[in-house]
Amino acid sequence: MLIGEYNHSLDAKNRLIMPAKLREDMGENFIITTGLDGCLFGFSMKEWQKFEDKLKTLPITNKNARNFVRFFLSGATECELDKQGRFLIPNKLKEVASLDKDVYIIGAGTRIEIWDKLKWEQQTSLDNLSMEEIEQHMEELGI
Repeated sequence: MLIGEYNHSLDAKNRLIMPAKLREDMGENFIITTGLDGCLFGFSMKEWQKFEDKLKTLPITNKNARNFVRFFLSGATECELDKQGRFLIPNKLKEVASLDKDVYIIGAGTRIEIWDKLKWEQQTSLDNLSMEEIEQHMEELGI
């Protein structure tokens, strides 16, 4: 399972180091794509296949389903780790997530999320999340 929070920096060529603790689960080749909430999603090839299989079951006649498929597939790109454990983030995805130099890579169970540092700090601030709201949402989700 992909877990943890890792602070790293993009280099001048838009390369990012995959945290060592995530490399085994992510593998040497993986997919990154546009995520939700202003971040990027990264999937191991195995998890991407499961996600892609779910996308294939969506009805082509449903406009929301078509938009959902377009959203995730149009930005998807296969990444490969180099010998230093770095991977390239394409300019378009960098722009989509407003990534600056400092980023966070978050383990989110079956995927990673790549966040701009300031966006991540806002997302996780106590102003954004209260314990009461978290408890309420957990109950709503049946957790």
